[in-house]
Amino acid sequence: MLPRMSGIDVCRKIRASDDTPVIMVSARNEEIDAVVALEVGADDYVSKPYRVRELIARMRTVLRRAGGGGTARDEAPSSVLEVGDIVLDRDRHEVTIAGELVQLPLKEFQLLALLMENAGIVVTRQTLIDRVWGYDYVGDTKTLDVHIKRLRAKVEPTPDTPECIVTIRGLGYKLST
Repeated sequence: MLPRMSGIDVCRKIRASDDTPVIMVSARNEEIDAVVALEVGADDYVSKPYRVRELIARMRTVLRRAGGGGTARDEAPSSVLEVGDIVLDRDRHEVTIAGELVQLPLKEFQLLALLMENAGIVVTRQTLIDRVWGYDYVGDTKTLDVHIKRLRAKVEPTPDTPECIVTIRGLGYKLST
């Protein structure tokens, strides 16, 4: 429940100013509630209790229709990323470090790309897992640690004392610039 206004009123206010995608999640499960929400501009309506995977799929669908694709940026990410001696080319699926070609499996490539997009900024463990393995990933978080260790072995001059991909305890990882 919202404290000062109804979800319908919030949706009306949002629709009055922009096209932000709106999915209403409500404890109300009457047909009329869903119809009213959709009529005032909601993109979707989900009644509680709901299944998390279904909600995530609905969110992806709404973002896809809105043209957001789940990214916060308006422009497509650059095909080539450069941070220090590391150059990552998404189109060619190539990584070069100090001019030398380095082969990376897909997950390591995706991790490195995400860290490079956010160079100098801490990327949380959960963000890395969500963006690389997907929001519905239910496996062990140690999988991330194993992939980071393998990535460091290929990227770092001395993987035992990492200077490039730094662990920020309790938060995640950061690619040093």
